[in-house]
Amino acid sequence: MSNLAAMLRLPANLKSTQWQILAGPILILLILSMMVLPLPAFILDLLFTFNIALSIMVLLVAMFTQRTLEFAAFPTILLFTTLLRLALNVASTRIILMEGHTGAAAAGKVVEAFGHFLVGGNFAIGIVVFVILVIINFMVITKGAGRIAEVGARFVLDGMPGKQMAIDADLNAGLIGEDEAKKRRSEVTQEADFYGSMDGASKFVRGDAIAGILIMVINVVGGLLVGVLQHGMSMGHAAESYTLLTIGDGLVAQIPALVISTAAGVIVTRVSTDQDVGEQMVNQLFSNPSVMLLSAAVLGLLGLVPGMPNLVFLLFTAGLLGLAWWIRGREQKAPAEPKPVKMAENNTVVEATWNDVQLEDSLGMEVGYRLIPMVDFQQDGELLGRIRSIRKKFAQEMGFLPPVVHIRDNMDLQPARYRILMKGVEIGSGDAYPGRWLAINPGTAAGTLPGEATVDPAFGLNAIWIESALKEQAQIQGYTVVEASTVVATHLNHLISQHAAELFGRQEAQQLLDRVAQEMPKLTEDLVPGVVTLTTLHKVLQNLLDEKVPIRDMRTILETLAEHAPIQSDPHELTAVVRVALGRAITQQWFPGKDEVHVIGLDTPLERLLLQALQGGGDWSQGWRIACWRKLRKRYPVRRCWVRRRYCW
Repeated sequence: MSNLAAMLRLPANLKSTQWQILAGPILILLILSMMVLPLPAFILDLLFTFNIALSIMVLLVAMFTQRTLEFAAFPTILLFTTLLRLALNVASTRIILMEGHTGAAAAGKVVEAFGHFLVGGNFAIGIVVFVILVIINFMVITKGAGRIAEVGARFVLDGMPGKQMAIDADLNAGLIGEDEAKKRRSEVTQEADFYGSMDGASKFVRGDAIAGILIMVINVVGGLLVGVLQHGMSMGHAAESYTLLTIGDGLVAQIPALVISTAAGVIVTRVSTDQDVGEQMVNQLFSNPSVMLLSAAVLGLLGLVPGMPNLVFLLFTAGLLGLAWWIRGREQKAPAEPKPVKMAENNTVVEATWNDVQLEDSLGMEVGYRLIPMVDFQQDGELLGRIRSIRKKFAQEMGFLPPVVHIRDNMDLQPARYRILMKGVEIGSGDAYPGRWLAINPGTAAGTLPGEATVDPAFGLNAIWIESALKEQAQIQGYTVVEASTVVATHLNHLISQHAAELFGRQEAQQLLDRVAQEMPKLTEDLVPGVVTLTTLHKVLQNLLDEKVPIRDMRTILETLAEHAPIQSDPHELTAVVRVALGRAITQQWFPGKDEVHVIGLDTPLERLLLQALQGGGDWSQGWRIACWRKLRKRYPVRRCWVRRRYCW
């Protein structure tokens, strides 16, 4: 027995298999089996009952779903249930034609019940009921649900760019994280896929309704031929037997189809809220007692009309009146919201907390109300996308990610005015006019243009705000023409580059160090904080940024600090040795593609003065700067010379 138990024991890998994965293949195999293999009547009863139960479950799930994506598998389920009904029709048709001459129970108890008890054994009534169900399913529910799915898919696809921009805007503004942004993007894509799938799946339901009619006709004609020609039945007896079986088979298939189609309509017509369909209907239909009072009045008037069923109308009138009275009573008993009471001033003082301390944004922008469309994704604002590109490009060029730009409207500004803030202090401002273009004169433009003369806020060049119709003319005359959002973005980019050192705080230094540790863990572990403190490293990097030196090459910077920091702790001295180590990158930055550069040789007294400044602590204090400036103003003679790049540093 132990050997037999061991043989019957499931393998370990099969035990760990998720049986949900096998549900789809098993269902497909069952459907194919029903189409190919003859099934006994008892099995057909089980399958018909399963089909009815499945359709009811699908409808209830659709009604209790609060959001469309909670039932994202519905299009696939719709396809499977359609195939299941068609397979059952094939199996029942086979058994009806083979065993229909034996009696009403030839195709099972379920088909017999639907053919006799639901239509009273009258095949004419059964045909009418069946045709009505098919018309309701095909012409009303399925067609309406398919149209809604088609329009929904179109609107979802049209709205995808706006939703993606909204997600990117929230991400850039720091309102959400990367994980939440990925989740929202996935939901947007899933919603588009869902409505597209529903648009296609509705065609299966319409085809199923047409197939139901054709199958009924084929069953009736085939049954008459088989009953009369093969089994010697009379025409009337064959028509009654096979038609009732066919009607029962059609009804037992069309009723679940109608339920599934209703579920499809519920799914595509619902509005995503925190309530299911039942809660929405009850709360919105029966929330206003005045509506029920008016409805009761109309029904009461109809109930008083002679010849009308007065009792029924008056009964519903009384019910609506009672319901309205009950709802109004509940509203009166509901506790009213407490109104704020004005107390004495010494009692209304609320204790201050740390939450009352408002921290300034590292980088921000305020815009007037006319510039709001530029930063509103719902109005096709492009500035948010440009700011995102600016931050990414700056990170690639300078070596660290600047802070997020927090944008808000300011009604105190002029309508077309904007200003850029750093730590709450204005560092730049300008005007921009959405819908107009800024024609910038690079110094070579010919002629003038009608418009509002101004100055390019980023570089101080003469410019003119012109209408869109003059864009091509301005380009022909040699002007550089840019739109309003580009003007603001360029100004912001210029200011970020100018204040890179101030934007690079200790938090950014720690984040940069963490990023470097992912690639060079040993180097960062040995250097910080054992050899160089974070404060010193931050000061060195800040000095480089103040000189417009990129800090992308963190390997060279850290290795140089690791070599010199044990013998020199002054940040300015360390900056000097790091600058020498970055010599090739610096010359490449300012003189790309040149082997020779122009340099200026200083006279000996000025050179001695500079060396004294460095030897005095390396800190360019205000006193040394003034002294150097005075020396320079005396017009020291200078001499030009050519120096190979490799000797520059």
